[in-house]
Amino acid sequence: MNRTPSSAASPSRSADPVHDAGHSGGPSLSNGLKQRHLSMIALGGVIGAGLFVGSRAGIAAAGPSIVLAYAVSGALVMLIMRMLGEMSAANPASGSFSVHAERNIGSWAGFTVGWMFTALLCVAVAAEALGAADIMTQWFPSTQPWMWVLLFMVVFTATNLTAVSNFGEFEFWFAALKVVAIALFLVLGVLAIFGVLPGTHAPGTSHLTGNGGFLPHGADGLMVGVLASVFAYGGLETVTIAAAESKDPVRGVASAVRTAMWRIALFYVGSMAVIVTVIPWSAPSIAKSGPYVAVLDYLKIPAAGQIMNVVILVALLSAVNANLYGSSRMAYSLISRGQGPAVLGKVSGGVPRHAVLLCSAFGFLAVLFSFLWPTTLFQWLLNMVGAAVLVVWGFIAVAQLRMRRQLEREAPEKLVVKMWAFPVLTIVALVGIVGVLLLMLRDDTQRIQLLFTGGFGVVLAAIGLARQRALARSAGR
Repeated sequence: MNRTPSSAASPSRSADPVHDAGHSGGPSLSNGLKQRHLSMIALGGVIGAGLFVGSRAGIAAAGPSIVLAYAVSGALVMLIMRMLGEMSAANPASGSFSVHAERNIGSWAGFTVGWMFTALLCVAVAAEALGAADIMTQWFPSTQPWMWVLLFMVVFTATNLTAVSNFGEFEFWFAALKVVAIALFLVLGVLAIFGVLPGTHAPGTSHLTGNGGFLPHGADGLMVGVLASVFAYGGLETVTIAAAESKDPVRGVASAVRTAMWRIALFYVGSMAVIVTVIPWSAPSIAKSGPYVAVLDYLKIPAAGQIMNVVILVALLSAVNANLYGSSRMAYSLISRGQGPAVLGKVSGGVPRHAVLLCSAFGFLAVLFSFLWPTTLFQWLLNMVGAAVLVVWGFIAVAQLRMRRQLEREAPEKLVVKMWAFPVLTIVALVGIVGVLLLMLRDDTQRIQLLFTGGFGVVLAAIGLARQRALARSAGR
């Protein structure tokens, strides 16, 4: 490993492996992503399997108040994305928040949050690939899940090993399909709410106030809904990583962040409002088929289940592709900054192929664990990264709090995107993150994930601090 500065540096310090050849002196990453790629990744990246699949648990717990739960957690995510956008527009880097944490908190912080996020995405690759394989085996019962997992891993590893523009094209079309699907769902839902569709009548507020009322399970149900919705937003950070490989990263980040508010409000909060207004939140079909299929079935849309399975499959495959990309770029950024084995930092054709292979291998290994030790080793992996997104958000908020003050003093012209009402809303976001962590402590399942993630974070932080002190002693000789 190469030498890394032991303390936080000013925003002007070069630690950006996109524009700096890095430790090897070799080629750097390409800028092959186009603005249309970034625009569609930003638009469709917010629509994930967590929305289509995970929302059923939130609805079961919170009832109609799931709309409020998604609005509250969405507001927190908007603040996080705004902070991340401010830093990424000022200093674009493929390491995104890991670079910002290193510059503004210390190298140990960049190490901790970077490797935790890399592990999170690698485990997510395995989980999403398994979910996609389950859908394929429903369509082709004679096949085995591992066959489809192997196919998906080979295809998307190959995609990520070639020019970054190929990743961009895959995500462009995946995102376009998801956007069209959710837009059609919202249009049909709104028409049904007003009784415009044939065979439907306007439900009014009957489904929002009946069956136990807006808060059928009280405040506790709402809190469970907030937890379910928070983790559905994970992965939005990848767009700031991707923007660093575009021709105009500042414009890409600024555009993605400025449209985050309406995207979250429309796709997440809007679709939850449509679901619990059109059909009763307690309808058995929601738990059995999922909320989106349940609504389409209620509206008598032909082949609703198969249509949504296609959309969910696209969402899962998009996540596999994006998570491989994000994990490999984060790993490469860490390695380029001396935070990992130098041999993995090689770039060829503008792509960090060794980092891609590392993350693909880790993802496939996690899949093997799911087949061999589903309730032990694989579950431990899932628990270790269960609350990782909250760790990432916490580091983003602290880094932005420090970086903003430095930028205002030294380079105010770099504040292309500004955090609203700084520092008040940054502090509000930190309080919100702490609040979610406290909610996790109240829930038995979530508490286990929090403890595992906390333990993993402590180990990474200890390694990062040991490295930082060793480098400081070495520099002092």
